Amino acid sequence: MTLLRITSPHTQGAQRTANVMRTVILATLPGLGVITYFFGWGTFINVIWCSICAVAFESLVLGLRHQPVGFFLKDYSALVTAVLLGLSLPPLAPWWVSLVAIGFAIVVAKHLYGGMGYNPFNPAMVGFALVLVSFPLEMTTNWATPSPLLQDPLTFTQTLSTIFGTPSVAVDAYTMATPLDVYKHEISHNTAVVVTAKPVFGNFVALGWEWVNAAFLLSGVFLIWKRIFTWHTPVSMLVALTVMSIVFGWDADRYTPPLLHLYAGATMLGAFFIATDPVTSAVSNRGKLFYGAGIGILVYIIRTWGSYPDAIAFSVLLMNFAAPFIDFYTQPRAYGHAKAGRSESEG
Repeated sequence: MTLLRITSPHTQGAQRTANVMRTVILATLPGLGVITYFFGWGTFINVIWCSICAVAFESLVLGLRHQPVGFFLKDYSALVTAVLLGLSLPPLAPWWVSLVAIGFAIVVAKHLYGGMGYNPFNPAMVGFALVLVSFPLEMTTNWATPSPLLQDPLTFTQTLSTIFGTPSVAVDAYTMATPLDVYKHEISHNTAVVVTAKPVFGNFVALGWEWVNAAFLLSGVFLIWKRIFTWHTPVSMLVALTVMSIVFGWDADRYTPPLLHLYAGATMLGAFFIATDPVTSAVSNRGKLFYGAGIGILVYIIRTWGSYPDAIAFSVLLMNFAAPFIDFYTQPRAYGHAKAGRSESEG
């Protein structure tokens, strides 16, 4: 009899892998809806396009590996990667950028290591990082301008034409830098009052972005309530990022203020949907605290002194490297066993 080789994570009952993945996908819909409302149809189209490509690449690789295609497609892991990648990419990025990103994420970052449960790095962030360093122009100049700032936002058809073909409108008129990017580059020769007066910051934190992050925050709390993951990683990441921004960035005339770190860019998406990947993160609750805190610290360091204004992808990937090390030193004590002494553990 032929047995299926099913890899971790192993769950039972209502928390089967397919149910967990499906719940995560559904939890991203409020954030996707808010993004579509404020930034147009680009991200929605990216998510659909990435999903189609992910299923195609997954089916192709499973066929080449002589694995049951239908069985593994039903775990929805490829779709989760596609949705997270589609949400992370610039709304007006060309179709081939998304194709390269999702292809690399599925084929190399996931299946080259043996498939789901074996990949040491978050596939979506591997794909994102690849296209970010390979196509910096396409990845930094295609962020959509918030709809409230446009007199005539792009229609669905115009957005499709912009992503997949020859744009029927002047794309430059509908794109701009993200609030984090604007603040980082403008604060060097302006005061915080002057910089935040720019239209991209709106009346609160960052026009449109604060509502997107609020949507992902609420969805993340919902996933914690559903016990899809624990609170340790996202909370420690957000606390570490907040503490770093208060300690080092207390002067808003020099550094990005805490609220902008938390409610602009992909902070909440990264904290609740990317950093909590069960395969590539730390395992124990104590380890998750260190893991999340490391991501938060790296996000601040890269955003403040690095070349990338968001830094979620690189921070997560760097902590993926450290996850086995963290797991080794944060193993919980087995019930009924005393903690090993130094000489005993070294022996």
